[in-house]
Amino acid sequence: VTHSIPACIGSMTINSKQLDKESPVSVFAVKKCYETVQEGTFFDGSGFAALVKEGYKVRSDVNISLEFRTTVAHGVLLGISSAKVDAVGLEIVNGKVLFHVNNGAGRITATYEPRVANSLCDGKWHKLQANKSKHHIALIIDGNLVQTDNPYTQSTSADTNNPIYVGGYPADVKQNCLTSKSSFHGCLRNLTLTKGQQAELFDFSRAFDLRGVFPHSCPGVEH
Repeated sequence: VTHSIPACIGSMTINSKQLDKESPVSVFAVKKCYETVQEGTFFDGSGFAALVKEGYKVRSDVNISLEFRTTVAHGVLLGISSAKVDAVGLEIVNGKVLFHVNNGAGRITATYEPRVANSLCDGKWHKLQANKSKHHIALIIDGNLVQTDNPYTQSTSADTNNPIYVGGYPADVKQNCLTSKSSFHGCLRNLTLTKGQQAELFDFSRAFDLRGVFPHSCPGVEH
């Protein structure tokens, strides 16, 4: 076994002596435990998860779906970029959800603005679907559809070749379709990217880089 246990451990004794958890010699990726836990992945607002080290190729079509829960009105949800300008990005900015796509000719954005300000940042789960089909893009939040016109109809493929960054990205990594640098604070679950009939559900515990991200447990109530 080469990976850590996604669990809480308490009251450990060795040779009848209780270990002092409050003053450890060193700590790595160990966080407090929670009274109530939900399924999902907790992002503490300081980092990101990096998936698909060899690079994810969006090309002409992709459908991104996920569920999020947050009380913060801003934060990166997902970014896939390239060394050029081609990229896609999902972010929360001032309580709105933005889906950006650049197929090489210029960035276009679909924006979902809730009727009630900050109602997406109410600490409850919300369903997000972002669809890119050639030069068409659409964003569906909790069943509400937003589409946007794309003046660059000849450009249809986002030729990305970088990893999928979720919840933020490193300072030295360029993201051509994100305006925010703020890491997401909250919980995500059921991240799925679909191309044609091929759906891929991503397990955050298999990320090649995790910073400030805790797979498999999402605090119901923080203590």
